[in-house]
Amino acid sequence: MDSWPGLVVHADWGTPENKRWMARAVLGASGRYLVYAPEPVGEPITWLARLRAAAGPDGVVLLGLDFPIGLPLAYARLVEVADFLAVLPELGQGRWASFYEVATRPDEISLYRPFYPQRPGGTRQAHLLAGLGLATIDELRRQCERARPGRRAAAPLFWTLGGQQVGKAAIAGWREVLAPALRRPELDLAMWPFAGPLADLLRPGRVVVAECYPAEFYDHLGVLFSHRSGGKRAPAARAANARPLLNWAEEAGVALHPALVAQLLAGFGPAPAGEDTFDAVIGLLGMLNVLLGRRPPGELPAGPARQVEGWILGQSLAL
Repeated sequence: MDSWPGLVVHADWGTPENKRWMARAVLGASGRYLVYAPEPVGEPITWLARLRAAAGPDGVVLLGLDFPIGLPLAYARLVEVADFLAVLPELGQGRWASFYEVATRPDEISLYRPFYPQRPGGTRQAHLLAGLGLATIDELRRQCERARPGRRAAAPLFWTLGGQQVGKAAIAGWREVLAPALRRPELDLAMWPFAGPLADLLRPGRVVVAECYPAEFYDHLGVLFSHRSGGKRAPAARAANARPLLNWAEEAGVALHPALVAQLLAGFGPAPAGEDTFDAVIGLLGMLNVLLGRRPPGELPAGPARQVEGWILGQSLAL
């Protein structure tokens, strides 16, 4: 790497602003990262500029976001997109003017208005396939989102209904964070893996963005949940994972702020935000696990998949 990131941040990104939490780690003079307790993301339009300023003029920021970054290849071919980074700032303008407007009825779905549905009631994923001219729902999933041994398939990007949907978070993240940042050259934004291998992107004065998912990191960090324990939503189940995470930090040489240790031991408390703050921290620890060489990032070779679909940091390429 040209530069170790002085500031590493992961955000648990909900559609409402009160469900957007970030955890940060700062590289100390000793070469050891110190991880702080989660805090609200705040105003999304200025967020990356604030992180850039916090890192200093020559500092490197690595930011993990848990919403999709990239387009399914089958869809991209229909709209003749060969480079996601090139088209992202154009979305919501010109021929893409209706791109972010979630369709209410099946007859409103089109290649340039692909998100559906606005609300429940007689809606089916078959409507989405018909409106976009595709045959199977897997064509609306990127390779990194498809089912694999031990993991079910993710919800397709353009589907915006149900607890597992990611479409509305992608809309908010692309429109409010990534596209505005790409229009500001002074931020020197680089997006992994589209712009190249992670080690090549980490250069002084740069903000590097990668797609991350806490659930991808659970196994990497020794996090376990069971249905009997109430799952991730139960504070006691989250607290039961404190010891594996403290052990991981000790083995990896990562320092945890006392306020964060207290939150881990308390399972991030009974408030509804506890699930979000827990995932913000898990995402950050998973990113550090990759940075410290304990897990490969998952580097795609150059080609259409890397330029259009992207990848999830730390996910194995062996699907």
